[in-house]
Amino acid sequence: MPRRTLAGPVTLHGTGLHTGAVTNVQLGPGDPGGGIRFRRADVDGAPDIPARVDLVQATERRTALGRDGVDVQTVEHILAALHSLAVDDVLVTLDGPEPPMLDGSFLPWVEAIEQAGIVEREGDPATLTVTTPFVVTAGDAHYVVAPAATLRITATIAWDHPMIGRQVASFDADAETFRREIAPARTFGFTHEVDALRERGLLQGATPDMAVVLSEDAVATGDLRWPDEFVRHKIGDVVGDLALLGARVRAHIIAERPSHQGNIALAAALTRQAQRTDPAMLDVTRIMAVMPHRYPFLLVDRIVEIEAERRIVGLKNVTINEPFFEGHFPGHPIMPGVLIVEAMAQAGGMLLMDHFEDPAEKVVYFMAIDGVKFRRPVRPGDQLRFEITMLQLRGRTCRMRGETYVDGLLTCEAEFMARIVDR
Repeated sequence: MPRRTLAGPVTLHGTGLHTGAVTNVQLGPGDPGGGIRFRRADVDGAPDIPARVDLVQATERRTALGRDGVDVQTVEHILAALHSLAVDDVLVTLDGPEPPMLDGSFLPWVEAIEQAGIVEREGDPATLTVTTPFVVTAGDAHYVVAPAATLRITATIAWDHPMIGRQVASFDADAETFRREIAPARTFGFTHEVDALRERGLLQGATPDMAVVLSEDAVATGDLRWPDEFVRHKIGDVVGDLALLGARVRAHIIAERPSHQGNIALAAALTRQAQRTDPAMLDVTRIMAVMPHRYPFLLVDRIVEIEAERRIVGLKNVTINEPFFEGHFPGHPIMPGVLIVEAMAQAGGMLLMDHFEDPAEKVVYFMAIDGVKFRRPVRPGDQLRFEITMLQLRGRTCRMRGETYVDGLLTCEAEFMARIVDR
């Protein structure tokens, strides 16, 4: 499977649903391996915001991303179109804070991508494959995730309204099915909610042609495109929010009352419980080319995600053959907490090394460790997932935050201060 990007740029223009901003949006080819990125051309320096689940800032009635004080609102419709068409690398340039809502469906974005054209390029896309079923609950939203060869979404919604009631639908999220069965489905809302949402700063640009608007007992804005248009749009929102994983997803998602808040919790769980394959991974051989540690003190087996200068994700598979189990609670083996902290620090060292051109000539010294908390024991057979985020970098000194997960559950957390020195 080659990576895919756009053959050329395409531009859409319109008003944002929630901000009311009139915005031009250009979708164009992205950097190889760069994923989907939003660029705010109206902000000094034209900063980029990667489409990543850890950068989600808001989930009320939309998905909003932000970083370093710059945000982009209501990204889910663009992301759903890109995800369904398996477009891996795209630069989305906006001259405002929110893409236009257009007719409230995903279809205008699908058509724009088709107009631009899709081309293949060298390199393999990242994939996330679910191998073991699990469950995610967030608020009223509930998800069962099961293994599957492709992405399939089954959704159930229920509203006490005569035009909705209880609706169930199930579709594969491939390009052809998405375009035919999901893309034309529009977002929807209720007239009695408008005033309250506007008081909270939402729906500032809403007009009747942006959505299916429901009065107390009817549709107030014309005909439905399907009787179950409502659940179809919810499925499209799930596809869009899962695009924040930066990978092609192989799973059957069974969603009850899905919401943006729930979808983001689902995406976060998938990052930690699904098996990721990514050509950007660093295996232990490449890690040893940078790190001075060796057996039995090299505690990172693989780097699975890295964003230059900001974030890194590493893995360690804990086996009963680890040398520390011989003396640490024999008969009841538990990984020493200090070694979990050391493993996070090693992953953080890889992130810090990424800032320098000659990492093989450098060594990372840790100066302080604060706020260490151990949430649950680590036992043989566990896989540790280290997520390290750069908080501040000044010269050769930095602060980082580390979190360790096992099966999606937080196991350990800490903040580090480190300095890089010449060997």
